[in-house]
Amino acid sequence: MERLLSVVRKKTLDPQEPFLQQWNKIFVVSCVIAVAADPLFFYIPVFNRQHQCLTTDRPLMIIACILRSFIDIFYLLHIIFEFRTGFLPSSLPEPGSAELIRGLADIAKRYLSSNFTIDILSILPLPQLLVLVITPALKGSFPMKTKKFVKIAVLLQYIPRLLRIYPLYKEVVRTSGILTERAWSGAAFNLLIYLQASHVVGALWYLFSVEQQARCWHEACKKINCTSNFLYCGDPNGQAYLFIDAYCSHKESEGDNAFDFGMYAEAFKFHLTETMSFRRKFIHSFWWALRNVSSSGQNLEVSDYMGEVLFAIFISILGLVLFALLVSNIQKYLQSSNARVEQMRINRRAIENWMRQRMLPKPLRRRIRQFDEYKWQLNRGVKEEEVMNDLPINLKRDIKPLLRLDACLVNLKKVPLFSNIDDRLLDLMHGDLKPVLFTEDSIILLENKPIDMMVFIIKGKLRATSRRNISNYVSKSDVVLEAGDFYEANQLRSVVSQFCKQHLPSEQALRHALFTAQMFYSNQWRVWAAYKIQEAWRDYCQIKQRDGRFRDSLAKTVGTSTSSAANLYASIFISHLLQAVEQDRCHQISQDSQMTVLLPPLKPDERDKRDYSILNL
Repeated sequence: MERLLSVVRKKTLDPQEPFLQQWNKIFVVSCVIAVAADPLFFYIPVFNRQHQCLTTDRPLMIIACILRSFIDIFYLLHIIFEFRTGFLPSSLPEPGSAELIRGLADIAKRYLSSNFTIDILSILPLPQLLVLVITPALKGSFPMKTKKFVKIAVLLQYIPRLLRIYPLYKEVVRTSGILTERAWSGAAFNLLIYLQASHVVGALWYLFSVEQQARCWHEACKKINCTSNFLYCGDPNGQAYLFIDAYCSHKESEGDNAFDFGMYAEAFKFHLTETMSFRRKFIHSFWWALRNVSSSGQNLEVSDYMGEVLFAIFISILGLVLFALLVSNIQKYLQSSNARVEQMRINRRAIENWMRQRMLPKPLRRRIRQFDEYKWQLNRGVKEEEVMNDLPINLKRDIKPLLRLDACLVNLKKVPLFSNIDDRLLDLMHGDLKPVLFTEDSIILLENKPIDMMVFIIKGKLRATSRRNISNYVSKSDVVLEAGDFYEANQLRSVVSQFCKQHLPSEQALRHALFTAQMFYSNQWRVWAAYKIQEAWRDYCQIKQRDGRFRDSLAKTVGTSTSSAANLYASIFISHLLQAVEQDRCHQISQDSQMTVLLPPLKPDERDKRDYSILNL
């Protein structure tokens, strides 16, 4: 309560505040309860079984009014919050320059032009005023007037209450993400729609049953010229009681000249309009509505009364609409659930076309299919690398232990070369580790081939064997590697010291899948690159030779001189002298060999791809 008062005291509210987001959830629930509570007013009219006249169920009337007034408090608070909630302008001058509009006048103008009318129509206490204030002042046909007025008021307010739920529901889903597209949420949503529709139709069916019996009484009363006050418990003597009771009874309605109750005959058969038990008439009315809405009113038998026929048409259309909505939601769920399976089929079809285009051999195709199948079984089509890259650092840190990537950090420390490395460097190395799946009987590394990766076994087994011993039989010379093992760690030191790729011993190999690589090869670019390399090498040799002569001359000069100033001047003079001599010598050489030096080749055009040829590795 204190939090609510503190929010109300604020001048303007931010729509992204946690309190407002929580309030939107509460208000959506209150709106759902409101549309479920309003049809309770339809059960208020009831026939007095003792005097056979129309009256009202006062306990139910009081409960319905209290419940409706309590729910209207939430609507009132929502209107107050709407007048104080800021908003973003619809058109922004620049992307990202959104500034919340906090002016009360602007907020009120926007709210009055959007949802204020719907909220006011929803909050008007018309049913309470009709059943508690206005109709008790009327005399005579008080129950019949109550029934008509309440029916009109509830139906008029039911539409704006329904219209207010959907945008609020979409806003709650957008801001908080509750009730996302899942199987249980879709099933619960469709079930809620069916139950709510059945609840409203059942309440209307009960109310129309009361009207049907009242119409039957009016026809019977016209035949004997009785007073109308008798129909509304206004005649204490019970005049013409026996005749009307006999004419409008369910047993008499089965004759040829009896009154046709149509689809409401079941209500009179079970005396639903005469009972004061709300539970009994509510459950039976709800069951009747659920049965007929689900079947789109196919089994309804109506009379020639126009209102009854229109109500039957409404039930049929409502059943068809709800069925179409159910089919649409089921189709949407099936499409979302089968999206990954369909994506897998598309990927497999693309892989098959690629393998057929490249004319890969059948054994290699079978291994590629096996790898794709294992990968799908492992992650069900989810690309873990893309998911992990989109997550923040703290979530990555919490997820990696669950993915068994922390076991690689422990394995790194087991290697002798990495045992004394700083933990921060190990963490950096650990960040570059990626989970890879290898199928059975695949080759990881080949003997006499460059080592371009380091493999840590997280799950499964590997076998190190020579090429001439590749078979399913494990010999004594083979090394079986399990989770946490490493192999040929002494090769790492030579790799680090020489900064070049090494090879496995000629007698050893590891199993892994063969990956085919391609490169593009051009003769023109090869000649041009060779010339550039030679030119750079000549420049490097000349600079190195000149620097060597300069250091030798400077050392001799410094060793023979006694003054530091003389040493400095001598070094400067020698450097300038060597540069002049070198320039003269290079100029002379260029003149002598001008006729023999070939011109540099022209740089090939990068856009010309006709010179390229594919070289398979």
